[in-house]
Amino acid sequence: MQQTETSTAPAAPDRPVAVRAAAAPTGLSPSRAGDFLTCPLLYRLRVIDRLPEPPSPAATRGTLVHAVLERLFDSPAADRTPERALGLLRPQWERLLGERPELAGLFPQDPDGAALTRWLSDAEKLVAQWFRLEDPTRLHPVERELYVETALDSGLLLRGYIDRVDVAPTGEVRLVDYKTGRAPSRDFEGKAMFQMKFYALVVWRWKGVIPRRLQLVYLGGGGDVVSYDPDEADLLAVERKLLALWERIGHAVATGDFPATRNRLCDWCDHRASCPEFGGTPPPYPLPLARTPDEDDPAGDQKSKESQ
Repeated sequence: MQQTETSTAPAAPDRPVAVRAAAAPTGLSPSRAGDFLTCPLLYRLRVIDRLPEPPSPAATRGTLVHAVLERLFDSPAADRTPERALGLLRPQWERLLGERPELAGLFPQDPDGAALTRWLSDAEKLVAQWFRLEDPTRLHPVERELYVETALDSGLLLRGYIDRVDVAPTGEVRLVDYKTGRAPSRDFEGKAMFQMKFYALVVWRWKGVIPRRLQLVYLGGGGDVVSYDPDEADLLAVERKLLALWERIGHAVATGDFPATRNRLCDWCDHRASCPEFGGTPPPYPLPLARTPDEDDPAGDQKSKESQ
């Protein structure tokens, strides 16, 4: 699923880069919550500084595959065939190019189009994999790429896009998300399902219905479908976690204290030049400070006293 609140991607080399003004965060999506939990500095650079990020072949391929799977359901059930889905790839790629001209720079050293052809072939494999995992002729989604948003009693705004919403004849709701990567190991499975619990919480607080099933469909590797059936206790726990996370974010916004956290995703980060972990320097903090990092921090006060 492609999330909102992402940074504006830079244009192709011959186009000016679109830069948005810095702003304080107004709510949480699963992606941005994950950013802060992974690396607070990454969260700051994306959400507050809004530094541009170049489009990547992997992320753009995911966007293309999502678009194909969404559009396939425009066809009658009997016509949702692998051939029809694969036939949507080129038109959807042309549509994306029209909407985001900077994507033309994904393959700058590709005079004969060989790199683009290989990239599209990889997308074809992901689409074909989906047909081995689900049968679209038997699916009748009530929503695709559904934008959801709700405010908790605390005022915290939660939002995001759900790839697919299925409703059984008996009324049970299933939320489905497509992933173009490999299924995670058991050690990371819970982290991946947190996104779906986030969506389930939003739907529950918005519509008053707890989804019967949460489903992650992994198209990479050998393909896999991971399901989880949440209950009220699960979603209340997610709500508490998000409220605590939002409090931490609020403190960081007020103090400008967004530490960098080295992690396994650093090798793919677009902001290493701004990261102290790699010898970089973050840009000046663009928002007014409400307090210093040590204010309202008893541990920090104690350390200050001990140093006197």
